[in-house]
This record gives sequence, C-alpha cells and structure tokens, in this order.
Amino acid sequence: MKDETVRILFLADTHLGFDSTLNPRIKRRRRSEDFYKNFMLALKPAYEKKIDIVLHGGDLFYRSKIPDTLIDEVFEPIMEITKSGIPFLIVPGNHERSFIPRSLFHTHDNLLIFDEPKTFTFQIKNISIALAGFPFHRENIKETFHELVKRTRINEMKKEYNFLCIHHAVEGAVVGIQNYMFKSGEDVIASSSIPPIFNAALSGHIHRSQIIRKGLDDKPLQVPIVYPGSIERTSFVEREEKKGYYIIEINSRQPVKFIFNELPERPMHLLEIDTSEISDEQVNNIIYAQVKNLEKDSIIQIRLSDSDKDRNYKNITAEYLRSLVPETINISLSIRGRYPSA
Repeated sequence: MKDETVRILFLADTHLGFDSTLNPRIKRRRRSEDFYKNFMLALKPAYEKKIDIVLHGGDLFYRSKIPDTLIDEVFEPIMEITKSGIPFLIVPGNHERSFIPRSLFHTHDNLLIFDEPKTFTFQIKNISIALAGFPFHRENIKETFHELVKRTRINEMKKEYNFLCIHHAVEGAVVGIQNYMFKSGEDVIASSSIPPIFNAALSGHIHRSQIIRKGLDDKPLQVPIVYPGSIERTSFVEREEKKGYYIIEINSRQPVKFIFNELPERPMHLLEIDTSEISDEQVNNIIYAQVKNLEKDSIIQIRLSDSDKDRNYKNITAEYLRSLVPETINISLSIRGRYPSA
C-alpha cells in the first residue's frame, strides 16, 4: 500500500557544544558528548529516509560565537541529510543571537534557514505544505508578532497545511521544577494571537516538551502550540523532565498527529546539605554516603548551606569531589549560590 503520510521531524534546543572546550585544564566528562549523541539519535529517522522534512526550532548551538571545528562537526550530518534529498529547516534562536553561522561549504539547496520572515513551501506525496517563520526576535515580540507573521507572506503562499515556525515563549508554556507558567510580558506571545490559518505553531526556546491546547481562560485554542523541548537536560530545574523530539504526521485522511519520541536523558541529582553545626569531616562523610550508590551516569550537584557566611570548606574541593565518583559522573558544588566547577 502506498504511503500517503508526510512526516516532519521536529527537534529544538540542541545546544551543541554545551560544556565543551578546546583546551581543557582538567580531564573530566563533558556534557557536550551527551548533547551530540542525542542530536544524532534524533536525526536517525532522517538518515533512514523515514522522514520527509526536518525542522530545527532554534538554539542549534549553545552560543553565538563557536569554533569552526564545532560548526563543521554539526553541519556534517545536516549536510548529509540535505544531500539525500531531505529539506532541513532551521529557525535561528536566541543562543545564536538570531543568526546561524554558515559558510560557502555549508550551503545546499535543501538547507533552508529562517534568517528573516519567510515561508517555504513543499509538495510531497500530493500534499501541499507551507512552513512560515522568522528568527528569534529580541524586542517586544508581543507587539511585533503580527507584523512578523505578515512579513512571512503566509497569506499569499498558504497551502493545504500551514505551520508557524518560531523560537519564543507563548502564553501557557510551563517550565522548571516549580512549573512556572508564562502568562504575560513583552517577550511572551499571546496564544490567541496566532492566526487560525496555521494547523499548529512549532516552537523552540522552552525546554520542556509540551503541547498547549488551551488558553489561560481554559478555552480550546484555535492553533495548538508544540514544543519538542531540549534534547537533553541542560540544568537542574529540568531534572524530572523527559527529553525527545516530535514526528509530525500529515495525512489528508486524518487530523495532524504529533508523536513524541523520547531520547535517553542522564539522571540528575540535587543533594542539599545543611552544614550548620557540623564539621567539615562530617560534611565529607555525608557527601560520600549520598553519592556512592547513585547511578554511574549521574549528574550531581551538592548544595551546602550554613549560617556562617565566612565558612569556606577548604577540604571540599572540586578535585576531592571527583575522587568520590567514577569518571562517568559529572559532579559540582554550590556554596550559598556559588558554583565552583567540578
């Protein structure tokens, strides 16, 4: 039976290069390996030709200025996908400062970047699709949103299926261990302002995977907002979140489907110790007791609190902490909000 379904692989916030360094002072496991590994796992369906379009929702890299070696390492698999005939679309995010570094060596007809408001159209398996979008906008997105959407020319180029591709916080998005919800502010898009011409808004920027289907008034939205989330846990506020990407299935015989595919995430442990009235030796013993049986792939942060603001814990060094755990574990120390590297 002929496959009539178009599939879009949607990932975002890959933050490639996170925790990497060209000249490390100490030998320890780098988180950059985790992010690159999951990046390649997420792209696997595209390598296997099970995907028709790849969309990256922004923050491809972890910052705007990155070494050429990292650019080459990241663009090599992307270019392999584009050369196989699969379009690869990128929304520049805030970490790239709305700009994707690119050279003549990284240019291909199937590498499509929303470097300004624009719309890309496709005709695949007798289904017409338009992907409209723009790069991360830093100045009052709430007021400029309608103008930016207009500048994509989606109203002139609309197809059977239309998607908005952005990298922004939208009303109702939830983040962090405290479940903070974005509700207002000039950097937040009103969910009700997304034009009903779109089948969905596909956005990066929010690290928790979620689909927003209701507004703040609890009424159904005309346009769902889809966040794939980051591909790995980037901070301890994400320590309970599942990570992955979406496969969007488009078939004219049924509603659009959003299928979440989970990626492996490393376990994170936040260990808080009140060190008031106990000696440094006792602190060391408590730390050892708490870390010795944790998973060998863990990311651990020790947070020490003490009423004595001048206490410096001379014996609890980064080197000492690393000696307590296998090389496969990342461990760090926070003393009253200070974060010495480990």
